[in-house]
Amino acid sequence: MGPFPLLDAAIEILPRCPIVTPGSSYGRRSSNCHHNLRTVTVTWKRKVSYTDNFLHKPITVAFSSRDHSNDPSTGRSEILGSEEDEILAVKKALLESQTRQEAVEKETDQLLEKLTRYEAKQKEYLATILHDKELAVSELEAARSLFNKKLEESVGEKFALESKLVLAKQDAIDLAVQVEKLAAIAFEQATSHILEDAQLRVSAAETSAVEASYEIEKQISDATEGSMLSFVEQSKIAIEKALDVAEKASAHANKAVATFTDEVYPLDEIASIQSESVKLKGVVDELESHLSLARADVDNLKLELEQARAQATASEIRAKNAEKALLEFQNSSMEKIIQQEGEIKLMMEKIKKDFTDKKKAASKAFKAELEGIKSAIEAAKETAHSKDNAYMRRCEALQRLLRASEAATKMWQQRAEMAESFLSKERTLGKDNEEAAYVVNGGRIDLLTNDESQKWKLLSDGPRREIPQWMARRIGTIRPKFPPRKIDISEVSTSKFRSLDLPKLEEVWSIAQEKPKVGDTLIEHVIEKESIEKKRKALERALQRKTIQWQRTPDQTKLEPGTGTGHEIVFQGFNWESWRRRWYLELAAKASDLSQSGITAVWLPPPTESVAPQGYMPSDLYNLNSSYGSEEELKYCIEEFHSQDLLALGDVVLNHRCAHKQSPNGVWNIFGGKLAWGPEAIVCDDPNFQGRGNPKSGDIFHAAPNIDHSQDFVRKDIKEWLNWLRSDIGFDGWRLDFVRGFSGTYVKEYIETSNPTFAIGEYWDSLAYEHGNLCYNQDAHRQRIVNWINATGGTSSAFDVTTKGILHSALHNQYWRLIDPQGKPTGVVGWWPSRAVTFLENHDTGSTQGHWPFPRDKLVQGYAYILTHPGTPTVFYDHFYDFGIREIINELIEARQRAGIHCRSSVKIFHANNEGYVAQVGDTLVMKLGHFDWNPSKENQLDGKWQKFVDKGSDYQLWMRQ
Repeated sequence: MGPFPLLDAAIEILPRCPIVTPGSSYGRRSSNCHHNLRTVTVTWKRKVSYTDNFLHKPITVAFSSRDHSNDPSTGRSEILGSEEDEILAVKKALLESQTRQEAVEKETDQLLEKLTRYEAKQKEYLATILHDKELAVSELEAARSLFNKKLEESVGEKFALESKLVLAKQDAIDLAVQVEKLAAIAFEQATSHILEDAQLRVSAAETSAVEASYEIEKQISDATEGSMLSFVEQSKIAIEKALDVAEKASAHANKAVATFTDEVYPLDEIASIQSESVKLKGVVDELESHLSLARADVDNLKLELEQARAQATASEIRAKNAEKALLEFQNSSMEKIIQQEGEIKLMMEKIKKDFTDKKKAASKAFKAELEGIKSAIEAAKETAHSKDNAYMRRCEALQRLLRASEAATKMWQQRAEMAESFLSKERTLGKDNEEAAYVVNGGRIDLLTNDESQKWKLLSDGPRREIPQWMARRIGTIRPKFPPRKIDISEVSTSKFRSLDLPKLEEVWSIAQEKPKVGDTLIEHVIEKESIEKKRKALERALQRKTIQWQRTPDQTKLEPGTGTGHEIVFQGFNWESWRRRWYLELAAKASDLSQSGITAVWLPPPTESVAPQGYMPSDLYNLNSSYGSEEELKYCIEEFHSQDLLALGDVVLNHRCAHKQSPNGVWNIFGGKLAWGPEAIVCDDPNFQGRGNPKSGDIFHAAPNIDHSQDFVRKDIKEWLNWLRSDIGFDGWRLDFVRGFSGTYVKEYIETSNPTFAIGEYWDSLAYEHGNLCYNQDAHRQRIVNWINATGGTSSAFDVTTKGILHSALHNQYWRLIDPQGKPTGVVGWWPSRAVTFLENHDTGSTQGHWPFPRDKLVQGYAYILTHPGTPTVFYDHFYDFGIREIINELIEARQRAGIHCRSSVKIFHANNEGYVAQVGDTLVMKLGHFDWNPSKENQLDGKWQKFVDKGSDYQLWMRQ
C-alpha cells in the first residue's frame, strides 16, 4: 500500500506520575513514598489522502503535555524539534524527487529529439529514393522515345521501299520487342530491388522507432514510480520510529503500574491506556502488513526498472544500428543506381549499334534482293523469249504438218476419185456388183475424207493423253455420229474385188491412242496447254462464286449472327501445335488459297495473352501479343483475309480467366491489366479460388477462376472488350469457348452489343452410350444443345457435336443411324439446321491431343456428308493441308456451291440401312454413301434428269440435276 510518514511523538512520563488520562487526575499518598502526578493531554491528528491506485494515510501524531509542575516547556521543545526534522527530511525527499523527475524529462526530450531526427532522415531517404526513381524512369522514357523515333524512321523507310522490305520489317519488329524487353528488364532491375530494400529498411526503422517510443514511455512511467521509492523508504523509517515509541510507551506504562502501591487502581486510567495500547498494536500490525506489501512492490519496481534500462540500452543500440544500416543502404543504393545507369547506357549503345548493323545488313540484303529480282526478271525475259521462239518453231512445225496433211488429203481425194470412177465403170454389172463395190469400199472413204475425221484431228491437235473423267463424261454426252460399218474386216480381206491402198483401222487408232513421250516434239506444248486449262478452271470457279454472291436475293444476303449469310463454309485455321510458329504470318499467306477453294470464314486461335501457350487460359485480355504472334501481325493477317472476302472469327474465352496476383490468403484471385478485377468477379461456388460473387450459372471449370457474369461491371468490361476487338482489331465474329460454363442469356447480351457477322458456341457434352456402344436415340443430347441456342435467342449457332458422334459409328456400315423416326437427320442439323455448325474434328478432338479423333479411313465420307447437307460445315486445318484430301474437299465445296446448298436447305432421305445412305438435298443434288446399288433412275420419287457429278465408288457418289 502507500507510505505512512509519521512525525515523532514524544510522551513524557515522570517517575513520580501515576497513570495519566486525558482531562483527569488522581492522587494517592502512601506511607513509603509520595508521587507527583502530572496530567498529560494527548492529541491525535489523522490525515487521509487518496491517489490513483493506493490509499495513503499520512498520520501526524502529536503528544502535548500539560504539567502543573514548574517545568512545562521541556517536552514541548523536544516535540517541536522532532517535527522540524521530519519536515526537513520530507522537503529534502521532495527536492530529490523533483530533480529526478527533471532528469527523466530531459531524457525523454532527448529521446523525442532523436525520434524526430530519425523520422527526418527517413523522409529524406524516401525523397532521395523517389528522386532517383524519377530520374531512372525519365531516362528510360527518353531512351524509349528515342528508340520509338528511330523505329518510326525505319518504318517510314520500310513503307517507302513497299513490299520488297518484308525482311527489314520483321527485323525492326524483332528489334522493337527486344528493346522493350530490355527496357522493361532494366527498369525492373533499377527500381524493384531499390524499392524492396527501401521498404524493408523503412519498415525496420519504423518498428525500431515505435519500440524506442514505447521504451521511452515505459521509462518515464518507471521513473515516476521510482520517485515514490524514496517515500516508501521514508515511511519505513517513520514506521520503525513509531514502533520504538510504542515500545517505550508500553515500557513506561508497565513501570508505572509496578510502582503503584496503594492498591487503589485508577480503573479509568488503566482502561484508557489498554485501549490506547490495543489501538497502537492494531496500527502497528496494519503498518507491518502495508510495509510487507510495499517491500514486494518495491522489489517488483526494481526488477521492472532494470528491465526498462536494459530495453532502453537495447533500443539505443538498435537505433544506432538502424542509422548505420540506413547510411550503408543509401551508399549501396547510390552505387547500384550508378552501376545500373552505366549498364543501361552500355545497353542502349549496344542496341543502337545493333540497330545500325541490322539496318546496314537489311539495306545490303535489299540491294542483293533487288539485284536478284533484276537477274530473275532478265532470266524470265530470256526464258519467255526462248519459249516464244520455241512456240514459233512449234507453230511452224504444225503448219508444215498441216501442209503435209493437206497434201495427203489431196492424195486420198485423188485416190477416192479414182475409186469412184472405177466403181462407176463397174455399175453396169448390176445391183449385186454395186453392193460388192461398196463392200470393197467398206464405208471408209467418206470417213477418211470427212473434215471431222479422227485422222484430221490427230494431225491438227497432236496425239492425245489419257482422257480425264470429266472429259469422258463430256464426250459421252456429245459423241460424234460416225457412218455405220457395212461389213466385217475379215469379209473385206476375203473379197474378190481389189481393195484400195488405204491404212488399216488398227494403224489409225493405234496412232490416236498413243500417249505422249518425253522425246516427242509436242510434249511441252501439251503440258503448257494443261496448265493453262487448270488456271482457266480456277478462274471459272472464282467467277462462279462471285456470280453466286451477286445473284443472291435480299433475304439470302441478310446477315444474322447465328447464320451469317447462310452460305458460310468455316475453316479452322490452326491446330494444337500452331503456337510454335509465327502463325499469323503463315496463315495470312494462305488467304488467297482459301478464298479460291470456296472458304468464306476463317476461325483464328485465341488472340489474348495466356498462361498456356495455346491461348485457352487468358490473363490480360487487352494484351494481344500471344504465342501466335504480335498484335500487328494479327491485324495484318485479318487485313489479308478481308482483302480476299474472308470473315475473321476470333476465339474468345469468356468463362474463366487466370489471375495475376495472390490474395493475402495465398489464393490466385487478383486480376491485373486493364481489367483489374478482384475476388468479387469470381463465382462463390468455385471450390479453388475463394470467389465472393454470386453462384455459377453453368458448369465449373476447375483449372482457372470462373468469372461471375451476373456482375454488372464484369458484363460492362466484357462488352467493351468485344467492341474493341471488332472496331480496332478487325474481327468479324466469335467462336465462344466452353459455353457450358455460363448461361446463354449473357451470350445474347454480348452478341447484341458487339453485333458480330457470325457467332458459334462450343457446347461439348457427352453422348449416350449403353454397354460401350452408342445409343441410337440421341435426342436428349441434341436437346441440350438446342436449349442453349434457344437461351441465346437464336443469336448464336453451336457446333453439332451430336452429328459428329453419330458419324463415328454410322459410317461403319450402320447408315441407319443417320435417320430419326421422323425421317430427318439425327443431329442438331435435323432439328435446327440454320444454327447447326457441323464438323468432323478440331484442335481438341484431333491434332496432337486426340481426345476424340474421327476415323481416318472415313474422313472422305464424313466430308461428303457435312459438305452436301444443310447447316454450316467446318473444315479442319490438318485435313485440308496435311492429310492429302484437299482436292476432294475442293470438289465437294464446288458441288455445294453449284447446287446452291445453304444452311436451311431441305433434306429428303430415301434410304438408310446397313448398305448405304441416299438423300436428296435441296432441289438439284442427290448423294449416296456406301456400297448400296442405287442410281436416280431406280428411284420413282425422283423426277427430272440427273447427271453424275462425282463418283468415288463405295465411298460416295453425287448427282446433279440437268
